[in-house]
Amino acid sequence: MPKSAKPLTVVVADDEAPAVEELAFLLGRDARIGTVLRASSGAQALHAIETADVDAVFLDIHMPALSGLDIARALARKERPPAVVFVTADEDHALAAFDLAALDYLLKPVRQERLTESIRRISDALAGAGPDSTEAGDVVTVVQGATTRMIRREDIRYVQAQGDYARLHTAETSYLVRIPLAELEAQWADAGFLRIHRSYLVARSQITQVRLSGGRASIRISSEELPVSRRHLPTVRSTLASGRVRPTA
Repeated sequence: MPKSAKPLTVVVADDEAPAVEELAFLLGRDARIGTVLRASSGAQALHAIETADVDAVFLDIHMPALSGLDIARALARKERPPAVVFVTADEDHALAAFDLAALDYLLKPVRQERLTESIRRISDALAGAGPDSTEAGDVVTVVQGATTRMIRREDIRYVQAQGDYARLHTAETSYLVRIPLAELEAQWADAGFLRIHRSYLVARSQITQVRLSGGRASIRISSEELPVSRRHLPTVRSTLASGRVRPTA
């Protein structure tokens, strides 16, 4: 956390005390978190928000009387509401959560790595470095049976063509959507995505290495190695030439 950044004050709201304590403990391990206020009901959460300078609120969706969604709707009417992060075991409310401009949607049990990413989003939004609302193109809607999930574009590492479909790869899993790769390439060019092969579109920020060996080229994203076609190699090299990623033999 930059020295100039103010430690974050957050509210954790859940009607189950062990869940509150577990999340408060995980939040306390992050240096960007200053104060964690605990609430065992929606009413307590709203009181904490009204009486303290709260930067973000971590809400369980299923609470009696006032649910997490109810609280988010109430906060949406404020001139400068705190960032909202839903923490729940239920995937079915993701669409409603993003309709309420939630900054993130965490599934229980919460992993420290995933929570760290959520705190980063909060810090970026407060600093004006990231989106504080969901705009068209920033989120991809994925339908899985009866469940609709909203996948943030910034979480996508690369996209793989599969016929008329595209598979979106994140750090945790992948999702199949009925969008041709060429269409995503056109839509996401200004968002930092680079075509490296007829079958692959990658997020430039995720590239850790460009490798040239035996007349063939590849790029590395985390532990995965993806091919770079000869056709796309000049563009890949010129695009990354001024960046931190340089080809190695």
